[in-house]
Formats: sequence, structure tokens, C-alpha cells
Amino acid sequence: MSEHFPALQVLLPVLTAPLCLLLRHPTLVRVLSLAVTVGCLGISLALMEQAREVGTVVYEFGNWPRPLGIEYAVDTTNAFVLVIVSMIAAVVLPIGCRNSQVPEGREYLFYSAFLLCFGGLLGVAITGDVFNIFVFLEISSLATYILIAMGRDRRAIMAAYSYLIVGTIGATFLLIGIGLLYQMTGTLNIADLAVRLEDVKETRTVIVAFAFAMVGISIKLAVLPLHHWLPNAYTHAPPVVSAFLSATATKVAYYLMLRFIYTILGAGFVFDVLQFDVILTPLSLAAMFIGSLAAIYQTDFKRLLAYSSIAQIGYMTLGLSLNSELGAAAGIVHLFNHALMKGGLFLVAGCVLLRVGSTAIVDMRGLGSRMPLTASALVIAGLGMIGVPGTVGFVSKWALVSAALDQQAWQITVLILLSSLLALVYVWRLIEVMYLTEAPEGAERREAPPLYLIPTWILVLASVYFGFNTESTLGVARAAAHQLLGGAG
Repeated sequence: MSEHFPALQVLLPVLTAPLCLLLRHPTLVRVLSLAVTVGCLGISLALMEQAREVGTVVYEFGNWPRPLGIEYAVDTTNAFVLVIVSMIAAVVLPIGCRNSQVPEGREYLFYSAFLLCFGGLLGVAITGDVFNIFVFLEISSLATYILIAMGRDRRAIMAAYSYLIVGTIGATFLLIGIGLLYQMTGTLNIADLAVRLEDVKETRTVIVAFAFAMVGISIKLAVLPLHHWLPNAYTHAPPVVSAFLSATATKVAYYLMLRFIYTILGAGFVFDVLQFDVILTPLSLAAMFIGSLAAIYQTDFKRLLAYSSIAQIGYMTLGLSLNSELGAAAGIVHLFNHALMKGGLFLVAGCVLLRVGSTAIVDMRGLGSRMPLTASALVIAGLGMIGVPGTVGFVSKWALVSAALDQQAWQITVLILLSSLLALVYVWRLIEVMYLTEAPEGAERREAPPLYLIPTWILVLASVYFGFNTESTLGVARAAAHQLLGGAG
């Protein structure tokens, strides 16, 4: 059975999604969906262990060898992404579709869409075929539009529609890039594509293909200034959907950027010939500051978190733009660390919405006494966003600073530290509202239910645990970066 794990990783959620539509029984669908996410987490952990022991694990469908057949290829990098996506899904899915427009008795629609989104993201990460990347990306995107539209008010529908338009443009750009690469090489297999591109890399067609692919991926990743879909999508989606998407969707898009740059085209060509870092570095730095500044001025907690995500994406792309093994490792480890912190914070927003009925920051006055466990979770995850030692945020920023210093980029090091001060401002603003202001008169003092608190605290405590146990995250990220750069052209 273990030799079929790569196929089962994607088949389980994708095949279970239509099964949920047929079964329709709320409890049965819920249990089945949760079993699938837990099973996928177990499979991803097994694949991670296998990839670290024996190298790249290749699964050929129908035993057709590359480039004739379709294959899944699992190395340390995408195994790490598979673990992130599966872990977040397994933690947040038990909450279900509360705080959404899903009518009672129609919960199966939510679980079907969630599993399709989940399966699509896993497929993007695991496939060894560039056209399959596009197919799985569209599967996850179409399901994402549905999930966002399930938010509590009509603004969720508008946010989903806006994301649909922008996401379709991004997918079209990516498809054009893939088509141009196929025109030049006659193959869609990633490993074979990397070999055949060596003879035609500097042709105008390949350069245009790279430009189209990077724009398409950057839209999905919400790289500044292509980020405008993200704030509304994260703000108006149901809290569970916001937590899942913020922790997974942009991470998979970042993985795609890594794969195109390091595996397909090669870092030497992308950074030395095309000088992609000249574009990526200033955009990353701008995202770090603009995202954090925008977060400071928000009046809604979820919208604050959404703009904070734009800043965090800037940290990831900054690590990539440094064009070094340390920089790539810093970006990769931040995939995991940001997933824990931001997933936990969006679940905190769900707790607040459930009990307070609003995520407006002004309505969170006195939350420290009204919902002490929820407020404490916010503080701990918020400290991670700042980068306080003992949290995963510190691990990410230390790795990024180390990478910048290794390149003797002193100005970038200073800017990283200054951007952390901006994070301190918006986190302190939340702490001040929760602990230093009086609760509204007659406000109910009632904690969120365990169904919300347990997943929230799992992610929050994990953000502290992995802040100390860095070898299991930063060590894997360094191994992944070494493998990526070692295989680059």
C-alpha cells in the first residue's frame, strides 16, 4: 500500500468530495471528511520521511515512464508543503461551517467544496507535470470561490466574484506560460522540461513564458501590487475558510514560484541573466511595510490579519530574492511558521465572531476578561507575528536576517527589523483594546466552545513548540533549499 501513497494523497479528498454530495447525511459527511484529512496528514508525513531517507519519490501512473506518462514526484520541498496543507486541514475542519451562510441540512456542500479545495492544493504540490499544476490549481480555485461565497453576508459573494475574476486572469497567465514552454520543448514533465530548456533558455519565447508564469503565480500568491483580491476574500469568508486559505493557498503558490525558478529554469538563469531579484526585492520590501501599515489602520480584526498576510508574503519572497541557500531556507520555513500563526489568529477571529457577533476591533473591548482563553491565544500568536524569541516568528526572522547578513545586505537587515516594529504596533493595538479598555456595558462574559478553542490552541501551542524545536522545521527547510539549489541549472 505504501508505494501508492503519492496517488492516494490526492485521490482520497478528490474522490470523497462527490461522495459527500451523494451521502448528504451531516454527521456521516463530517466524520468521513475528517477521516480523509487525518489520513492525508498521515500519508504526507510518511512521504516526508521517505523523501528525506531515499531522495525524490517518483510515482508513475500506469508505469508509463517520463515524459510519456504522468508522474507524481515527492522531494523534501513539496513533502514539506504537503504536510503543511494536510496538517492545517486536519486541525481546522472539525469546526465545520459555523458562521457561514450554509443552511442547516446542507452542510455536505461545504465539506464537498472544502475537500475539492484541499485535494487541488495537494495535487499542485505533488504533481510532476506542469499542465497538471494548472488543472489542480483550477480545481482548488473553483472550490475556493464557493467557500468564500459561504460567508455570513452578501459582501462574501462580491469578494468571491472579485477573486474569481482576478484568479482567472492569473490562471490564464500561468497557462500561457506553460503553453510557451511546451512549444519550445515538446514536454510537460517538470524534470524533462528542465533538461530540454538548457538549449533554449535564452530565447525570447522562454523569457516571455517565464514572465507570464511569474505574473500568474504572483496573483495567486498575492504579491504586491497583485494582492487586491486577498483582503476582501479573507475578511468576508467564513473563519474556518479564512484560516485554511491563509495557511495553505498562498503557501502552495509560493512553492510553485520556487519550483519554476529553481527546478525548471534554474536560479542562475533567473537571477543572473534575467535579474529577477531586481524586481522581486523592492516588491517584497514594499509588501512588508505597506501590508503592516495598512494593518495598523484597519478597524476590523479579520481585515487586519489579511493585510498582515500581505506583509508576511513579503518576507517569503524576500528570502527567495536573496538568491542563496539560506534565503531559500528562510522562505520555506516561513511557509510552516506563518501557517501556524495566521491559521491560529483567524480561528481566534472565529471565536470572537461566534460570541461577540462581530470582528470589529472596537467590539473586542475587554475581551481579556470576557473571553480569557481566546484573548490569550491572540496574544501568543501575535507575539509570533512580531518575532518574539520562543515563537516560530522569531525563527523565521532570524533565518531571514541571517540570510541577509550572509549576503552582506545590511540595509535589508535593518528594514526587516523595522518592519517587525510595525507588527508590534498593530499587535499592541489589539492587546490594548482587549486588556486596557472596559468591556461594553452588559457584555456577556462567555468563552468560545471547545470545538473552536481546541483547534485554535493546537496551532497556537504549536507556534511556541516549534519556536524551540527548530530542527524539525528549519532543519527540513535547509535540506529542502539545499536540494532545490543543488538541482538548479
